[in-house]
Amino acid sequence: MANFNGSVKFSALFGPRDIICDVGAASRDEVIRKVLERLAYDRGIGNVDEAYGAVMEREEAQCTVIAPGVALPHARLEAVAELVVGVATSREGIDFCVEGQAAVKLVIVILVPKDAPGSYLQAVSSLAGLVEDAEAAERVAGLGSAEEVWRYFDRGAVLPEHLCAGDIMSRNVVSVQETDKLEHAIDMFAKHNLVDLPVLDKTGELVGMVSAYELLRVALPDYLLWMEDLSPIMHFEPFVQVLKNEGKTWLADIMSTEYATVPVEAPAVQVAREIARGKAREVFVVKGKKLVGVVTLQGFIRKVLRD
Repeated sequence: MANFNGSVKFSALFGPRDIICDVGAASRDEVIRKVLERLAYDRGIGNVDEAYGAVMEREEAQCTVIAPGVALPHARLEAVAELVVGVATSREGIDFCVEGQAAVKLVIVILVPKDAPGSYLQAVSSLAGLVEDAEAAERVAGLGSAEEVWRYFDRGAVLPEHLCAGDIMSRNVVSVQETDKLEHAIDMFAKHNLVDLPVLDKTGELVGMVSAYELLRVALPDYLLWMEDLSPIMHFEPFVQVLKNEGKTWLADIMSTEYATVPVEAPAVQVAREIARGKAREVFVVKGKKLVGVVTLQGFIRKVLRD
């Protein structure tokens, strides 16, 4: 992961020459190619066709519209030695991913070195204020020159020193309450295809975890786990008691208090350590004691090594 000294502005990654101001209502593909051609001329990003293919492959895998009116197409390339950024604006708007979706008016193309995993997410993290401002894309698209667009970014947006848990976590966390019954947890396991569920108290603080693995272990007698030949008990129904008691069992009574957590500002390497050290399937991300996100092993690999 790239490390920045905490004072590198996002605007330092590009200049007015790397901005195409008001491309009109061109297609998504046309805009991306135009930006890459500009970067090839100004920043030496290598073969435009190869860069275009890499960006479009990533785009087809997952739409990069990250906020209303804002898209961040990106790719990791051998040909670039540092983060490279190009920008295009459109007053009319561009149909980017899904028909009926709000038109994109601000396109920020980010090219990342192959050997700098996670640096894209650091760049995205610096743009959090822009993404959270619903009017930002409209405002930037309305600016009259590339210099004005660049100055807009130069007002702030500092790259973080390192990738942190908050940059790679998923905010869409399925959770249960300690006052819920086991029946509800089983419903959540089945509905969302999960094996672990964080348990919260009434204030939103993380107080435990209930696991489908533990549910199976409770249902199966210890001797059953060691039997090689199950033929003598083919008709044994170990889950009858679970089904009988699922509406009577409080999660507070069966939840585990052993799980991995990190603060939202923890560096990504700490997240990796928690997963590797405890062989955890996920790490819960907290702000104080409040649950704010989760990083799964699969999500960590995808975001850090592929995004």
